[in-house]
Amino acid sequence: MNQTKRQLRIAVTGPESSGKTTLAKELAVFFKGQYIPEFAREYVEKLPYHYTCQDVEIIARTQVEQYLATRESSDQLFFFDTWLIITKVWFRWVFGKTPDWLENQIHDCPIDLFLLCRPDLPWEADLVRENGGENRILLFEEYRKELINYGFNFVDIGGTDDQRLTNAITAIRNFCMIP
Repeated sequence: MNQTKRQLRIAVTGPESSGKTTLAKELAVFFKGQYIPEFAREYVEKLPYHYTCQDVEIIARTQVEQYLATRESSDQLFFFDTWLIITKVWFRWVFGKTPDWLENQIHDCPIDLFLLCRPDLPWEADLVRENGGENRILLFEEYRKELINYGFNFVDIGGTDDQRLTNAITAIRNFCMIP
């Protein structure tokens, strides 16, 4: 790794169908950073049954592995499509509990900036999404509470079409001093 610049990690988070994947990919291209895909969607889409608590734990552990791999990378800027905060809330929302080890991992794998996507885009149903309607707003507030609880740096990102990307670029430039 180039020791002259520190690595920056930005996580795009928020409720289902709030534009996280599109935004994370666009930001990685715009800033010439590395895109870290959402593992949960890939994993759940391949399951021949409804996911279990153990499956979500596998997802969380894989998210940690993805993070740790960035530490070994020579790249300087990483855009995570979701992160452990979503997984923590997902555990609690669906199963009413979270694994004890997850709390330590959230602290041990710091993210420099979270972009919290507002649920102001139209809902797009698919085979994996399960929390439309009022749940999107409730989950948005849960993610916000977690980010505040941890004291993490975050910016709400809203807007449609190009405005959402513009808002995210501005937030990153303001926070990270990236040209």
